[in-house]
Amino acid sequence: MNSHLDRRDLLKLITASAFAMPLQLNAATDKPLYFDEHEFTLLDALTEHIIPRDAHSPGAHDAGVASFIDRTVAHAFLPEEKESWKKGLAEMNRLSMESYNRPFLKAGKTEQVDLLEKLAKAESHPKTDGERFFDQLKGATIFGYYTTDIGIHKDIEYKGNVIQEQFSGYDAV
Repeated sequence: MNSHLDRRDLLKLITASAFAMPLQLNAATDKPLYFDEHEFTLLDALTEHIIPRDAHSPGAHDAGVASFIDRTVAHAFLPEEKESWKKGLAEMNRLSMESYNRPFLKAGKTEQVDLLEKLAKAESHPKTDGERFFDQLKGATIFGYYTTDIGIHKDIEYKGNVIQEQFSGYDAV
């Protein structure tokens, strides 16, 4: 039996252990572990744009998704995993400066949404650094949000495993 771990298996193990961290997050009191205050504020704004608060449920900010991403990145094993986030956040500001002559957080909400929508259009085949970062950001935001109490119980209203009294599906006969 070969007990040698290849790079892919090691990455899976590292990723799984990072996501096994407790997900009790409180964005209002947590200090960033990896990002500086400005980067963290930008990250928080970006995640809230991806999953905003609405009449049905709280958004990514309320769920502490930026804190989740910060903790995950802070505990990442490979330096390039950390660097990709710093570079991605800087790229968001660069794109905002290029389009609106101001950094992302200083742009208006309409401009911020417009920029994110442009990046989202290339979601299935990201080619630019901004498109690749948006893909990374969106995936982490969704994962972080739906592993919190807010995402699971308030948004999708998961009630746990329940016994069905009768089958209400489709019989393919």
